Parts: sequence; structure tokens; C-alpha cells
Amino acid sequence: MHAFPLSRRAVLAATAAAAALTAVPLTPGPARAAEDTGEARPYRWRNVVIGGTGFITGVLFPPRVRGLAYARTDIGGAYRWDDRAARWVPLLDHLGWDDWNLLGVEAMAVDPAHPDRLYLACGTYAQAWAGNGAILRSEDRGRTWQRTDLTVKLGANEDGRGTGERLLVDPRDSDTLWLGTRHDGLWKSTDRGATWTPATGFPATPSTTGQGVTLLAAARRTVYAGWGDADGTAPNLFRTADGTTWEPAPGQPSGTAAKVPVRAAYDRHTRELYVTYADTPGPNGQSAGSVHKLCTVDGRWSEVTPVRPGGTTEDGSADSFGYGGVAVDARRPGTVVVSTNNRWAAVDTLFRTTDGGRTWTSLKDSAVLDVSETPYLRWGEERPKFGWWIQAVALDPYDSEHLVYGTGATLYGTRDLRRWAPQIRGLEEASVTQLVSPPAGRAHLISGSRDIGVMYHERLTSSPARGMATNPVSGSATGLAQAARRPAYVVRAGWGDNGNGAYSHDGGRTWAPFAAQPDIARSAPGPIATNADGSVLLWSFVHWDGTKHPAHRSADNGTTWSAVPSFPKGATPVADPADPTLFYAYDTDTGTLLASTDGGRSFTARATGLPAGDAQYKLVAAPGRTGDLWLSTKFNGLYRSTDGGVTVTEVESCRASHTLGFGKAADGAGYPAIYQVGAIGAVTAVYRSDDEARSWTRINDDRHQWGWTGETITGDPRVHGRVYLATNGRGIQYGEPT
Repeated sequence: MHAFPLSRRAVLAATAAAAALTAVPLTPGPARAAEDTGEARPYRWRNVVIGGTGFITGVLFPPRVRGLAYARTDIGGAYRWDDRAARWVPLLDHLGWDDWNLLGVEAMAVDPAHPDRLYLACGTYAQAWAGNGAILRSEDRGRTWQRTDLTVKLGANEDGRGTGERLLVDPRDSDTLWLGTRHDGLWKSTDRGATWTPATGFPATPSTTGQGVTLLAAARRTVYAGWGDADGTAPNLFRTADGTTWEPAPGQPSGTAAKVPVRAAYDRHTRELYVTYADTPGPNGQSAGSVHKLCTVDGRWSEVTPVRPGGTTEDGSADSFGYGGVAVDARRPGTVVVSTNNRWAAVDTLFRTTDGGRTWTSLKDSAVLDVSETPYLRWGEERPKFGWWIQAVALDPYDSEHLVYGTGATLYGTRDLRRWAPQIRGLEEASVTQLVSPPAGRAHLISGSRDIGVMYHERLTSSPARGMATNPVSGSATGLAQAARRPAYVVRAGWGDNGNGAYSHDGGRTWAPFAAQPDIARSAPGPIATNADGSVLLWSFVHWDGTKHPAHRSADNGTTWSAVPSFPKGATPVADPADPTLFYAYDTDTGTLLASTDGGRSFTARATGLPAGDAQYKLVAAPGRTGDLWLSTKFNGLYRSTDGGVTVTEVESCRASHTLGFGKAADGAGYPAIYQVGAIGAVTAVYRSDDEARSWTRINDDRHQWGWTGETITGDPRVHGRVYLATNGRGIQYGEPT
């Protein structure tokens, strides 16, 4: 599950476009050289390989093209499968800073009659602080796009994001498209998605719960629409045979186990529509569900649920779950696969039938999972689990045994229905929060992400061989720091199963939990820092709802802790990289830079009157220097102090700075290379300076923007020009001059 930082609401509201129903060209183009203030070799950008790490919410095989598939994610864009290269190709990396909300893909559709036509419904959040959604239209399988901005919001990272698809090309007319929305009912386009209007005659009222239309499916020339706001007694599946008149599907199931239609798939051989149901849209919270099929010839419904939720497991736990994905075999009549969802006690599975649902086989029971390519999927255990949040299931129309299913972390595939492995190359969806590039050792990068904790990257081109950091197994990372003068010592903070803080004495390869932790760390782990020689820890605490708590200090590697009342609550501690007695902090509430000269025991104010009011302001220290501090204040620019915060001056070369980091100096330069996400002119982009911020060179281009990239950035202290960039949904990007 991914969550965007809510502290960005004010900025998001200010940048959200007042969308109109007009077509806007959206073809990736060359870099905007006008924003450059220096010359540099072009950069090559690639993902640091982890492998998936996010929720795959939909997979689609076009019916008439062998070897082609598309995948959508909740915050990381959409992808096209390159069968020859056996990897996924990202399709939305060109979306820039102002369009971050479009990196969540609510739904996708292909035109069966024109297989090169691809449509995406984009919009990550339906909240007031997020921008409106948009429809992206491609005639060349996502290589280039046209865009239509909508006047409604979509919610690709909200409850119900695994339902669908909510976008459909009408089976009677390729120029007509249907779009189901969460709050605004059903919409229709008659010009291939260029303009949209509310569909007339659709009987369901606008949604107040944020579910609305959950699915659209075609059965020959009839279109079906699922409705997620029914109470278990009212109709929740509607149909139209003429594109104008809608009616409830007669005889449809009712009750708690059929409250929300999740997904649907049509068997053209038997002319039966299979529908999965749950009591909530998921992916969380489902406790009941069922599977039903409709014979579209005579209108007869049949329940074909493989296993009814509500029993108990061997250890006595309640076996509660819903049903999620459904796929039919295009080559074998009556062959269908469905998935359970939110089945934590007995673990989710896929059920397969070859006789139209009379009998089912659990594919999990005979599955052999090979996660050697993405070892983190073991989650600290000896064997990986079959998966969770399974709502995306797809069968290759040209290969009955090529089956894939998405989970909350990866996409599994099989060619024989028994042996499974992640089919995830090229698809990287991590929401990254922490980056450290060590000055020495086996790893060039240590990273922390929201869902998969901390990883140690000995190689950038393969998933970390040690998987995610264990002992304790960590969930979302909130802090990561390395002792500047003792790089073998690394500390981390975040959600864990054996304490929320840990340390490493071998540069991040292996970890041990702190012997103790402050009580507040159990519910509000936040950023952590260690001083230059690793003798002192400072741990700050921020609850998920934004509540800030006093920081704590340890001088015995986390065995004992004491509060530091003078440290600004919720601030990020920053260690001086040269002097072990010095720490710094920036109070974003008051615009005050504070310093400690006694190893973090007490802090006093230094510079005051600086920009305030945004928790995303970031203070960083230049490597190898005492008191050389840089402050990124987003739209208020970049500031610097060379005396430990006593005096602070604005850097005039930079209009906006969102995050900043350092790397190896250029040949002949006396100061580290500086990297930042910011704006020198009008464009927010990635920049590098080799002359102490006197001038900047843009190093990304319009094809490589990745939406919101304001979390963290760092250069490599051993390789000049190499930079690592955290994204919110496209993993870790690293760039190098070509």
C-alpha cells in the first residue's frame, strides 16, 4: 500500500489544473535546453533493480496480438510487455512534476479491432488537494500520447484500486469509450476519448463513498457496469444493449457476499459472464465474497464459488476473505481462473476450473515459487508466500498455461501452472524515502522505501541478493544514516517486527535491533541520525497523522535513550560529517536553524526568520566539511550556511529547491558535485552543479521525469556524475553521463 505525503496538500491544491475537456498533445520530446546553464554530456537513466515492490492493480492481454501485454500500478504508471526482450517498458516516465497525480493508473483499455490503440485513465487521488484525472490515448502502443484533461477526479491509489477495468472500448463502435468514475457516475466519449460527457440513462446515482463504478465489461455487444455503492440488496450490476438504455441485470445475486462486483470476464465460447464479488472493494478489509456466472443467452445466474469464506484454518483462525481477479481461457471453453483476496490466515490463492465452475483446483497447493531473481519476496522467511492483494489475474489468449497474477509487491507468472516466478523485469514501483551512497565498501547504495524497508545494493543491475534488511524485518523506512567517519556503522528506523530501529556494523549488509527503544518509537518511528564517529544516535518521532514528539538520544548504540527537550519536535536530525560533537536541525514550523555542540544533548537557535510552514523543507550537510549546510525550501529557493547555521544566505542561482545531495567532485574541482531536484528557470528538473552552485546543468530530459521526485537525491562519492534519485512510484532512478 502506498501513501503520498499529506503535508504536500497545500502545494498540490495550488498546482492542480482546472481541467477542461480538450485534447492536449503529450508526445515525449527532447530536453528543454533553455533551462540549462551549462554544458554536459547527455545522461543515461536506468532503474536500480529491485523488482516490482508495489501493487500491480491490473494486467491486460490484447486479444489479437501474440506476446503483447500491459500492466497498471497504483502509483507507478503503466507498462508494456516487450516479449522479445522479456521485460516491461515504462510508458509514463515523461510525466513531469506538475503531473505527478497522473502516475497512478485507475484503468486501461485496448481496442480489440485496432490493437495498437491503448487508453489509460490516470489519476492517483480523488481528494480535494489532488488534481483532476486525465485520459491518455495512444495509437502506437504507448510510444506517443494525446491527452484529455477531465473535470472529474480518479483514485488509482485509493480503496477499490484493484477492481475494474473501469475503462472500456464499446464492442459495437471503436470510436465510443466508457469510463466509470468513483464519485461522478458513468462517462462516455464518442470520439475515441478526445472529449467526454456524463452518460445518459445510467441508473446509479453519483457515489458518496468513493467507489462508484467498479468495473466495465463487454459480453458480445452488451456492456455491463458494476456499482460499488449498493447495500447488498439493491442492484449492483447494470447493462446496456444499445449504448443508451441501461437496466439492472435481472436475477443478479444479492447479500453481503455479493455486495461489491470486483471484476468480470466473458467466455465467448460458452457465452457466460463470470463476476467476482466481495463485501468491500478491497484490497484491504474484505471478509466475505463469492463468484457467480451469468448465462447471457437465457439470463440464468449460477453461483460457482470455489470456497465460501467464513470457515476456520487449522490453527483456529477465521478464514475470511473476498474474491478478486478473474480470467477466462480464450482457447478452452469453461476454463476460468479466479483469485481470493485479503485471505491472511490461509494465504491467498488462485482457483482454476475447466468445467465452468463445477469443480475447482487451488493452484497454490502445487505451486513451486522461484524468487531467486527478487530475493526480498521471502520477507525474511525461508520460503516465499503465494502472495496477497491478488486482484489482477490475466491469461494469455495464445497460451492457456501462461497465467500471471499481481500482488502487493510483484507480478508472478507461469508457463505450466505449477512453476512460478516473478515476471517483473523492468517494472519498478518502489516509493523511495531514503538513499545513502557509502564512500567505501561493497555497496554503492543503501536504500529505504515505504513498503519494503531497507536494501543493500551491491549491484545496481540486479535485485539485492540479501533481499530486504532483516533482524528485524522492516516495513516502511523512516530513517537511514551512516557515520561519516566510520562508514561501517549504519542505523535505520522504520516499522519492524522486532523493534523499529536497528544498526549495522558491516556497512548495511547485516543488522541487529537496538537493545531498547523509546516507547514512542513503537507507534511513531521517524528520521534517525548518527554523528560522525557513530558514538551518538538522535532519533526523531512523528506519528502517521503528523503529530510530533520529542526526539531521543542514545550514546550506547541504542541500549538506553533520553529525551532531548530542546530539539524541535518532528525535525530531521543532521550530523556534522567531520565533527562528532556537532548536530543540526531545522525547525520548519518557525524557520529556525538550530545546532548542538555537545553531541546532541542540547540545541540552541542560530539563524532565524528563514522560510517556514512546510515539513518538506530539507537540511543537508556537505561531506567532509564542518558547518557547511544547505537548506532546500521548495518554492522559497535554496539557502547555505558555512558557519554551522550562524549566518545563512540565499543561493541566487536557484529559484526553487525540493531536495539536494552531494557526489564526487569533478576532476580539478575543489568542491563536491551538487545534485538537486529544483528549478533554475521555469522547469522543475534534475540538475547538477560542479562549481559550488554558481551554475547548474539540467541532467534529465522530458522523457525522464517520473512525476514527483522531491523526497531525496544523492550523488555517488566514488563516481563523478553518477546520481541516485528517489521517486514516489518509479523506484530508484540512477543517471550517468553517456
